[in-house]
Amino acid sequence: MASDPLASRLLGRAAELVAIPSVSHEEGAIADHVEARLRAVPALTVERLGHNVVARTGTGADTRLVVAGHLDTVPPHGNDEPRLEGDRLSGLGACDMKGTLAVMLDLAEGFDPAAEPRVDVTWVFYEAEEVAGEHNGLRRLFAQRPDLVAGDVAILGEPTAAAVEAGCQGGVRIRATYRGRRAHTARPWMGDNAIHRLTPVLERLAAYEARRPVLEGCEYRESLQAVFVDGGVAGNVVPDEASITVHHRFAPDRTPEEAREFLMGVLGDPGEVELLDLSPAAPPAVTHPLIGRLIADNALEVRAKLGWTDVARFAAHGVPAVNFGAGDPALAHTAEEFVTGAELARVWRALAGVIGGRGGPRWSGRTTG
Repeated sequence: MASDPLASRLLGRAAELVAIPSVSHEEGAIADHVEARLRAVPALTVERLGHNVVARTGTGADTRLVVAGHLDTVPPHGNDEPRLEGDRLSGLGACDMKGTLAVMLDLAEGFDPAAEPRVDVTWVFYEAEEVAGEHNGLRRLFAQRPDLVAGDVAILGEPTAAAVEAGCQGGVRIRATYRGRRAHTARPWMGDNAIHRLTPVLERLAAYEARRPVLEGCEYRESLQAVFVDGGVAGNVVPDEASITVHHRFAPDRTPEEAREFLMGVLGDPGEVELLDLSPAAPPAVTHPLIGRLIADNALEVRAKLGWTDVARFAAHGVPAVNFGAGDPALAHTAEEFVTGAELARVWRALAGVIGGRGGPRWSGRTTG
């Protein structure tokens, strides 16, 4: 185990969570576990909607901080059981994101209103982040009980290796279908090859140079990629239909409508267009006073989030948000994912410092339990 008592405690608590299976749509057991622990804390008001558990403090502080994390994992691939080796915990979800969930639970259980904390806190443990957005628990909370997730600022516990990943890029995905005319390959001049009509589109995609706007000191990097191509009838037929699916990630200085318009310019004039996905970006939010204090007090690295995360859901509802959690994001969804006690302790101390209070959390010196 880790030599730091705080790190050791957090590793043990994270291992407990990893041992509870919670593949997407199967979060009942871990939601039960989280709910039971939170309901044992007198300072918290706890509510549950489906497999989403929300715990709120009520000291009357001027600022409400929302700290959110998802309960689900991707399916296992030989890493079902937690494995502790020194300062490292391996296992399904250790990185994404049960290590940070353990930090959240530990802080929530130790919240002491008598210590005069700087902020009130809403702890959100939600289901179905790793699957289609229609199932997302945070989306459901915003739609059905927005009062439970209301706040002035939010921190999403996605793995960031204890750095702040600011905002997130948006995404637009379109399938474009191009029409031609069938013919026998012995007489191709009598037809119009729809696959060949993809050539100028592919050339524009290959020649694309990414925009790299800098917002609040964070450099974003857009991307434009063909992700599917489909077409063809038979080995001796000139095809009359071909489609290409293109995904464009765009920086927070563009609206979804602007990103869609740009992508349509790349696609040219297809016969049919299907919008498959359009997700807004979220601004960096690092100039928010609470986030600024989090960064400055802990000398945190700050970088742009190039993918999409649920910070965009908070931003869409007027709540500035950043990503901050333990675990290397490059290891998320891999069989090798792990988290270290040192990183868990660093995230714990950073969040505890933002929450504040005289002398810190009441159990900051505790070494067991």
